[in-house]
Amino acid sequence: MSDEKRKDSEDDDDDIGSDSESGGRGSFFSTLLISLIIDFRKSRCLRGIRNMLNIPTQSFPAPSSQQRVGQSGRTKVALKPGHSLMDWIRFSKSGKDLTGLRGHLIEVTHEELQKHNTRNDCWTCIRGMVYNVTPYMDYHPGGEDELMKAAGIDGTDLFDQVHRWVNYESMLKECLVGRMATKPTTAIKAMIPPPQPVFTPSNQVAPLPVKDSRPRYDWFQTATTVHLVIYTQRKIPSSGCTVVDLEAGVLRVEVLLGKMSYMVHLRLSENVDGDIAAHTAFSVGKIQVTIHKQAEGKWSSFGQPLEFHNTFLSKKDRALFFRDCVLVSKTEVNYNTHVFQLQLPRGTIMHVPVGKHVYLKSLIQDIEVVRPYTPVDQGLSSIGPNISSEKTDLYLMIKVYPDGVLTQHLNSLCIGDHVSISGPDGSFSLRSLRDTTVLYLLAAGTGFTPMSRLIQVALREISTIRKTHLLFFNRRLEDILWQRELDELTASDERFQVEHILSEPCESWTGRTGRVDEPVIQEFLSRPEGSKCYVCVCGPTVFTELTVRLVKQQGFSEEEIHAFQG
Repeated sequence: MSDEKRKDSEDDDDDIGSDSESGGRGSFFSTLLISLIIDFRKSRCLRGIRNMLNIPTQSFPAPSSQQRVGQSGRTKVALKPGHSLMDWIRFSKSGKDLTGLRGHLIEVTHEELQKHNTRNDCWTCIRGMVYNVTPYMDYHPGGEDELMKAAGIDGTDLFDQVHRWVNYESMLKECLVGRMATKPTTAIKAMIPPPQPVFTPSNQVAPLPVKDSRPRYDWFQTATTVHLVIYTQRKIPSSGCTVVDLEAGVLRVEVLLGKMSYMVHLRLSENVDGDIAAHTAFSVGKIQVTIHKQAEGKWSSFGQPLEFHNTFLSKKDRALFFRDCVLVSKTEVNYNTHVFQLQLPRGTIMHVPVGKHVYLKSLIQDIEVVRPYTPVDQGLSSIGPNISSEKTDLYLMIKVYPDGVLTQHLNSLCIGDHVSISGPDGSFSLRSLRDTTVLYLLAAGTGFTPMSRLIQVALREISTIRKTHLLFFNRRLEDILWQRELDELTASDERFQVEHILSEPCESWTGRTGRVDEPVIQEFLSRPEGSKCYVCVCGPTVFTELTVRLVKQQGFSEEEIHAFQG
């Protein structure tokens, strides 16, 4: 993404990130895109009341975010003086009654919820919890109209159109009215068993059972090792799809398969060493995780199932899982951008598929700050380690801004300091490039980060792609990321071409100047006869939306375009 985009995201404190993808931002609860999330764990009284009502604690971050173009851009309004994010934090922690119920939590019927649908009395429901958002109206950067869209109704779907991973529960904790009451009709129906089907004799042959395509697992052991084998029943992308975490005898394995997620989650029956290995047979879709026993002997069982064990769910319904990583190096890219090398903990193997991002989470002055970033390799010329068996460190290219909350914190970290990182997230799939012959990449600023791995996989692993063209927009010459490596790659591989466009060029610049517009796109995109083209776009929201619109005007369909939005 460009400097302009990143400056906007850091200054506003309500943008989820720089260079990874996430969906449209202009819908309900756009303010919950903020990265500063309050930690209210010290509020023991309210927590006690919540426990008495058996109100569940939501996972943070909530599962996944939408990532396709097609939703409107973010709409912001000018806030009144004294109504910034930090003002809301102070106001919500002031001890004032923000619910109107004097600290009491209630069960809310649908009829009662519908009554609170005005500007001065606005309740809404998110995932079964009801909040009085009336006090929040003047603090909402998207304006009261956006909040009023969910007044007196269940606003879960509207909220999910923005970013489901945001911890709204902490943000609106002091506004919690209570939980939605269960509909009596639902309870009655649950008590009545469904009617049993009546079978009549038939001479017809019963149809063959449908083949079960769900992943499954098995295990076997030797005297010193135990092995988990997962059969995904489909091919696995070469960039990997497996995340393994082994900590304190608990094994958690998540396999990302397109839009789905398969999980094995067990407490192992015996003690094991912390080191693990994972081997992947990509063409047959087989993953084998090897664990070393602390003591030789035969196990009677593999372990006890834990939450979500052996489940196959939509990725958006799977909560993200964070692990503690260590900063091992920081390499300068240019005057304000570095590549941060983060070491995964012992017992963790994480393969981040091409085009996916991870979330970074840090506690800064008692406030949780979360941003997504797209991993890069060590360089365009580097060949990554064998992901079939070895765990890999993460490399994140991050631009540091003077007023950036998380980026300034990251920049201040010393070697050996810790930061929490989630598993992979995102909707891009290499299947989109199947049979592609010409790949067009349009990037602005740090929107280059997802493109860097796409370039490598296109040149090294997808034999059908004959040409990969990158059109790279930046403000100034010094803002171009990995310029030398891009130019060297252009000189060494005739299948790759890069063209730079600067909006604020220096006097010595002899390349193209300007911004993205119709003539530029029209000149850049072409359809060679007999070719199959695909276009990827990443940059500031305004850049992305305009570019996608211009690409479509050149006759490209939705299926031929992917936008990494941040």
